[in-house]
Amino acid sequence: MSQKLRFGVLSTASIGLHKVIPAMQQGELTTVAAIASRDGNKAKEAAGALDIPKAYGSYEELLADPEIDAIYNPLPNQLHVPWTTKAAEAGKHVLCEKPLSMTVAEAKSLLDVRARTGVKICEAFMIRSFPQWLRLRQLLEEGRIGELRSVVGFFSYFNINPANIRNRLETGGGGVYDIGCYCIHAARYAFRHEPARVVAALERDPEMHTDRLASAILEFPSGQAIFTCSTQLIPYQRMHFLGTRGRIELEIPFNAPPDRPTRLFLDSTGDLTGSGISTEIFPVANQYTLQGDAFARAVFENIQVPVPLEDSIGNMAVIEAIFASAHSGGWTTPHP
Repeated sequence: MSQKLRFGVLSTASIGLHKVIPAMQQGELTTVAAIASRDGNKAKEAAGALDIPKAYGSYEELLADPEIDAIYNPLPNQLHVPWTTKAAEAGKHVLCEKPLSMTVAEAKSLLDVRARTGVKICEAFMIRSFPQWLRLRQLLEEGRIGELRSVVGFFSYFNINPANIRNRLETGGGGVYDIGCYCIHAARYAFRHEPARVVAALERDPEMHTDRLASAILEFPSGQAIFTCSTQLIPYQRMHFLGTRGRIELEIPFNAPPDRPTRLFLDSTGDLTGSGISTEIFPVANQYTLQGDAFARAVFENIQVPVPLEDSIGNMAVIEAIFASAHSGGWTTPHP
């Protein structure tokens, strides 16, 4: 397929400039044709640095460009739904950074937007297009670890800069929105069900008031998931999937390096010395390039995007339930 989906990027957010844009410029089916910022000089500077043909000094100008097919939206969390809506109403398909919204109600409002405009809207959980995650699903479906009963995850980094958007309450900062959403998504992806109830504990930063340490239990029909996430711990990430006859471990599940292979470990014996562990190695790949191509393919072939709105609403329902449980101190039922 020689056709490429022409992306416009809303804002000069760091994830776009340093990760997503360079990756999509390498895509088989994607190209980045324009970037916009509320500061025209910032847009021009970014466009020059990344060799992007067009730069706009407002988001509205970008949305009005008839030569843009799709929008990548990496704006702060509270602006995801408003600008995804505006982009869709301008006839643009939208790849929006996670979390898609701040609330379930906000996320559900996009169902009407999608129905009304006919565009594709996808939450940017890039893991859904990455080989090690596709292989995980295959191994689970083949019954390689027996019946999946437990998912265990950990995701952390260290950031105490009060000016950083991840540490600002009003912009949807905090660990659960930023990285806990990955652990939730991973558990739902593996169990292929929604949790019936959740219970959680949160610790908030005394000055910034964002959640800096969160742990949760998610109770699924066929098992349980537990995870901890933190914005003020040593950087670490790992996902374990344990079944009645085996175990799968993803080494770097969420920030897969674009410059070296990734690994999946399959334990088929339970020998604690590790003698029963086999290693699967996946070739070097950029998960943001694969994500862009998968989204473009969904547009060109009119098939479902990797993370449809219904999936995003389910994830948001668990996030809401986690906050509610931490506040009440008891179990809470997610309501997607």
